[in-house]
Amino acid sequence: MRVTERPNDTERESLITLAMQIAERRGEDVSLALLASEHGITRTQVLRHFADDDALFDAVVERWYAPDIVIMEEVIASKLPIRRKFYEFFARRFVRERALYQKDPQAFALYCELGAARFEQVRGYIDLADHYLSELIAQAQDEGHFPDLSINRALTLINQMVICYTSPQVMLMLQERLAEDKLAAIIDTMFAGLKAGESEAAGVTGLRLA
Repeated sequence: MRVTERPNDTERESLITLAMQIAERRGEDVSLALLASEHGITRTQVLRHFADDDALFDAVVERWYAPDIVIMEEVIASKLPIRRKFYEFFARRFVRERALYQKDPQAFALYCELGAARFEQVRGYIDLADHYLSELIAQAQDEGHFPDLSINRALTLINQMVICYTSPQVMLMLQERLAEDKLAAIIDTMFAGLKAGESEAAGVTGLRLA
């Protein structure tokens, strides 16, 4: 789901901020009725900005992911060397989300829980990140990296390699073990060995015990 531009709307942005504050305070999703009650206005006034509860949730998710989209677009358009681009593409978002976690671990965990419960409404942003990563893979392949891999195959492999740094739910479980230097080592390993062809590791007829 792409972030859509809309005219500056101070009241709408204030309502989104309030909805997030209510969610963090109560530890639960926020309905239009609750938002109206907390804000001291009628539900009809809230409906001027959000068609239903799903639209309010969409606005909160858009607020959460907007900085990530800016990061990805800046990295894609940058003149950095391709390996550095890959590192920045993942590291900048990781550092941002780690800061959110450190600021309020309970709120971070709550948004992970709400996102998992409404995954279909979040999926569009995951797909958008894959789109940007595919652009980055194409740039790398133009320079001879990831030879003979399809973009989709490379996308799948890379996502599995860096999932600890891109999935808020996984970060929540492993955050004390995650660090930028480890991510850099993963990126270096990716560029050193990610290619198509037969795998030496899988070159056996079946799994064998030691």
